[in-house]
Amino acid sequence: MPDRARTHAYLLGAAATRFGRHEGRSALDLMAEAAEAALERTGLARASIDGVLCGYATTYPHLMLATLLSEKLGLDPHYAHGMQMGGATGAGMVMLARELVRTGTCRRVLAVAGENRLTGQAVDASIQTLAQVGEADAEVPNGASVPAYYALLASAYLHRTGTRREDLAELAVLMRRHAGGHPQAHLRDPITVEQVLASKPIATPLHLLDCCPISDGAVALVVGAQEGPVRIAGAGQAHRHQHLSALRDVMDTGAARAAGRALAQAGVDTGQIDYLAIYDSFTITLAMLLEELGFAPRGAAADRVRRGDFDAAAPLPLNTHGGLLSFGHSGAAGGLAHVAEAWAQLAGLAGERQIAPRKRALVHADGGVLSAHVSLVLQAEDKA
Repeated sequence: MPDRARTHAYLLGAAATRFGRHEGRSALDLMAEAAEAALERTGLARASIDGVLCGYATTYPHLMLATLLSEKLGLDPHYAHGMQMGGATGAGMVMLARELVRTGTCRRVLAVAGENRLTGQAVDASIQTLAQVGEADAEVPNGASVPAYYALLASAYLHRTGTRREDLAELAVLMRRHAGGHPQAHLRDPITVEQVLASKPIATPLHLLDCCPISDGAVALVVGAQEGPVRIAGAGQAHRHQHLSALRDVMDTGAARAAGRALAQAGVDTGQIDYLAIYDSFTITLAMLLEELGFAPRGAAADRVRRGDFDAAAPLPLNTHGGLLSFGHSGAAGGLAHVAEAWAQLAGLAGERQIAPRKRALVHADGGVLSAHVSLVLQAEDKA
């Protein structure tokens, strides 16, 4: 292959709006705010952006959203692409941006996602829209919702591994503790295991505090060929099923396959990862992914939480912004926030929330019902 195919791609900068309630702001408004902040943070001129990737927005279903955003921002890209991979969209955009840069198609790519899902969409409409990830002939007509799909998944996984509801609650408490220090997080008040267990039942065995909140918010980042503080060292995907009824084994959803490909590209193994950014739409999502990815034995993710292994000051910090469960979930922006936080921590630019220096992060996201998996290995570059 030509030399240009081996060009490195770097995360040059990232920015997010506050997550929570933004009355009167459209998805496009929020995306533009995040994009402006990311460009300002990198110090790049608008004319230097030659690629734009944009996540879908259920509250703004424009057929050409990347082109529309480019117009709003006054950009003139020669590559623009809208993406839909459910919760994996953010990581998927970073993976695509890396390939655009590595092949020389683009020099600098702006990736943006955002929605006003809290204030711009009725709850019933949101439930109906998201439920379409289900199988059209059997699952959707029977009234299943996304929490119901994950509750069925949780029931099977808890039975197979001996995981308890109390174990899942530990993950919610950890994410809230991390969000408490982030001024842009949607939910910041501390919670306890007892409060998680006593919260409103949503779909057995999941209760309200086992589920991420619905948020307004947006995230943007810039990927470029010029050297930056964080290199995208590896990326991988896996797609084993779309519908829950087609999932062959809850122990092999595809997460480990995607991560294995990303780690192999980066030339590292899980033992060389010292920061985790793992998708957490529900507590069961986070538990299953941590275990399938090999960062906890089956049924023992909560044991590591109780030992403090995933705390901000621990050997393997996890979602130090609070994850979807507490930072917030604003469509594709929720997953992109994991990437933005990993970038900030690896680059040493997290401000008052900065943890001890880290070398490599594994970012993992899923879309659907643990359906579409994307893994990224991010590596801090040595400062001259």
